[in-house]
Amino acid sequence: MKSFSAQLLPTKQPEILETWMKLQLKDEGLRSDLMSSDSLRQDSEQLLKAFLEAIKHDNFTDVNALEYDKVNEVLAGISMSRATNGFSPRETAYFVFSLKEALTGVLEKNIKDPKDLYSESLKINKLIDSLGLITFETYIKGREEVILRQTSEISEISTPVIQVWAGILALPIIGTLDSARTQIVMESLLLKIVETESTIAILDISGVPAVDSLVAQHLIKTVAATRLMGAECIISGIRPEIAQTIVHLGIDLSNINTKASLAHALRTAFALTKLEVRKVGDPGKNPLY
Repeated sequence: MKSFSAQLLPTKQPEILETWMKLQLKDEGLRSDLMSSDSLRQDSEQLLKAFLEAIKHDNFTDVNALEYDKVNEVLAGISMSRATNGFSPRETAYFVFSLKEALTGVLEKNIKDPKDLYSESLKINKLIDSLGLITFETYIKGREEVILRQTSEISEISTPVIQVWAGILALPIIGTLDSARTQIVMESLLLKIVETESTIAILDISGVPAVDSLVAQHLIKTVAATRLMGAECIISGIRPEIAQTIVHLGIDLSNINTKASLAHALRTAFALTKLEVRKVGDPGKNPLY
C-alpha cells in the first residue's frame, strides 16, 4: 500500500502550487529584475508536476532512481539558467526549499495523527533536502562554467595583437602574465605574424604591475617563439622599477631588444625595417623617429 504522501500530494497540485508561489513572491530576496512572476510560475509548475509524478512511485529516498529523471532534468535546467543569469546561491536554493513548506502545509491540513504527520513530513523534508543538494551542485557547476568563459574572454580581450604598420605588430599586455595567459599571448601573436607576414613584434609590458622571475621566463619563451617564426621581438615598457627587479633577480635579457616606452620601440622597429617618418611638407628635415 502506498504511503499517505504518495496518495495525497499528487491530488493537491493546484493548492501546492499556489502556496509555493505565495512563499516565493513574498520572499525579500526575490529578483524581479531577473525573472518575471510568469516565468517563476512556469518554472515552479514544471518542477512540481515532475515531482508529483515521481512520488507516485512511493520512492522518497533515492533521487537517482528512474522515476526522478525528469525531476533532475528540470532542476538541472533551472539551476543552470539561474547560474548564468546572475541569481545568487541563496535565491536558487530558496526556490527548491520553499517547496518543502508548501508540501508540509498540505500534510498538516490532512493528517490528524501527530505520529503519522511527523513520519510523512520527515520523508518530504529529506527528499527536498536531497533535491536541494542536486540543485546547488548544478548551480555551482554553472557558475564555474560562466567564470571560465569570462576568464577566457577577458584574456583574449586583454591581449590584442595590433598591426601598427606594415610588417610591424604590437601586443600590449595588461595585468598578470601567467602560464595560461602566456599560451594565449603566444598563439595570438604567432597567428598574427603568419597572417600579416610581419617581421617585427613589439611586446609592451607597461600594463604589467610587476615582473618576477616567472613573468620574465614567460616573456623569454614568447620572444623565442617569435624568433622561430622569423620575426624580431622588442620588449617595451621597461620602467625603472622593473629594470631594477630584473637586475636583482639576475635575469639575463641582454640578447633581447628592450625599450623604455612603446614610442622608443616603434622607432627601433622603423630603423630595423629601414623606414622613415617625416612631416608632410618638410622633405628636407630630419626624420621624426
